[in-house]
Amino acid sequence: MAITINIYYTGKEGNALKFAKEMMSKGVVERIRSAEGNLKYEYFAPLEDKTTILLIDSWTDQAAIDRHHASSMMQEIKDLREKYDLTMKVERYMSDQDGVPESDQKFIRE
Repeated sequence: MAITINIYYTGKEGNALKFAKEMMSKGVVERIRSAEGNLKYEYFAPLEDKTTILLIDSWTDQAAIDRHHASSMMQEIKDLREKYDLTMKVERYMSDQDGVPESDQKFIRE
């Protein structure tokens, strides 16, 4: 069962976007994406909130998240969060093993 974590990074004067860009330019994002168990690591910008960046971070299981949290990358991430003085709001979701219910599929356009 996959675990998805949504992290809303918020900061003043575009700092959340600067953080995400530096994460990418330093190669931290690519290293996370290539880590065993990582399924998704993508940043998004909410249209109505210019101070926030959303990270959608998905892993195969808790063991993969624990390995990530124990890695040296976490210190790099922490240092960048502090550099840009970001606050965080975190949501955690477990995937539905059965997928999208048939009753909901009529609302999906592929």
